[in-house]
Amino acid sequence: MDYLYTLYDALVSINVPSDKARAVVDAMERDMGTTLATKQDLRFLTTREELLLLKQDVAVLRREMENRFALQDQKIDTLELRLTVKLGSMMAVGFGLTIAALRLWA
Repeated sequence: MDYLYTLYDALVSINVPSDKARAVVDAMERDMGTTLATKQDLRFLTTREELLLLKQDVAVLRREMENRFALQDQKIDTLELRLTVKLGSMMAVGFGLTIAALRLWA
């Protein structure tokens, strides 16, 4: 606010009438209050930008985790198929050996 008093004094010193100098200072104060950002405005903006960045980071992390879960699901499906094939092969070999052993005994 000191700059407003300085401006008023400067206007009065160059022979601007007191009421006109006061009107200039009041208009400038109103204009600055509505158009310039305050420290609180900048802090709020910074906090808001940080929240937006945080939301973006969370979204990226979510996509990455979904991709990893999808990859793990594919790996589990592949392992399930391999296990089924191996178990089926072992059963077929076991039945074949059982039948061969029964034929040899008979």
